Amino acid sequence: MNEFTTRIKELRAARDMKQGELADLVGVRRETIIRLEKGLYNPSLKLAVDIARVFGCTVEEVFIFPEE
Repeated sequence: MNEFTTRIKELRAARDMKQGELADLVGVRRETIIRLEKGLYNPSLKLAVDIARVFGCTVEEVFIFPEE
């Protein structure tokens, strides 16, 4: 079970951005973005903030954590 979900794919699509482009902007490999989108990778705080900044969102708008 995933601890969180992301809106990365949705946000990328709205900007017609490829996974590789996002990866370049935040300084990671494309494979990292793929794994993030599938919920298979838990990003560092820095990476989460960097991704949110690319989209002009808060971390909470990109990464959704279930209410417990």
